[in-house]
Amino acid sequence: MRAEKNLSRRDRRSFLTAGVAIGGTLAAAGASAQTSPRPAKHKVVFELNTPAPNGWDQILHNFDNMQTVFGAEGLQIEAVFLGKGLSMLLKKNTEYAERLKAAFDKGVILAACQNSMRAAKVTTEDLFPFAAQVDSGVAELVRKQEAGWSYIKGGE
Repeated sequence: MRAEKNLSRRDRRSFLTAGVAIGGTLAAAGASAQTSPRPAKHKVVFELNTPAPNGWDQILHNFDNMQTVFGAEGLQIEAVFLGKGLSMLLKKNTEYAERLKAAFDKGVILAACQNSMRAAKVTTEDLFPFAAQVDSGVAELVRKQEAGWSYIKGGE
């Protein structure tokens, strides 16, 4: 009888462990299905490495134009701000704050280069709260191009 109880306890533990594992897998699959964006036919990465105002208005217009033309087909846009272009993502840049937030709200990823941030002594707190960060702006551009993204150099 004692062996039957031990076997029964082991069986219950195994059953519970399996149930937790299956439940966790299903929950993770459901969560990723809810948060994953629909596949995009068009993927475009922009680089902005110019000081104000060179190309700043132009890049924002490019986002809008691309969303108008390609939005229905599926579009992902990421803009990488490095070097002199990093200042576009600074909170003190109030002139562009509203337009950048609108681009973000439409799904544009606005990424600050951490190498440029370190060089300019810019902290996360200095950036708009909707700005993302990448370890290296140039490396991010390479990664995107290697993954098949189209590259556009912003600025004039």
